[in-house]
Amino acid sequence: MTTAETAPGRHWTALRILGWGAAAAVLLAPLVAMAFSDQVAWTGLDFAVMGAMLLGAGLACEAAVRLLKSDGARFAACGAVGVAFLLIWVELAVGVFH
Repeated sequence: MTTAETAPGRHWTALRILGWGAAAAVLLAPLVAMAFSDQVAWTGLDFAVMGAMLLGAGLACEAAVRLLKSDGARFAACGAVGVAFLLIWVELAVGVFH
């Protein structure tokens, strides 16, 4: 493989690392907050649901990046997954939509 063949995919590798790192940070943030404040009180079920949501969203973005050919389509698909994730998160947290 030449450098020209591997270069276009390099930014996706960096974005994958950033994405999975951000998912881990989002899951660890309440754990750290619980150590310093009584206002955050997550249970094991809360962590399991958030972990499942993050895993599902991450795998959906991984699939989009692997299946779609254009960068614009990849960003759009991951953006749609992100919006769906946020809507579900808000609904589970405070019940905005019902």
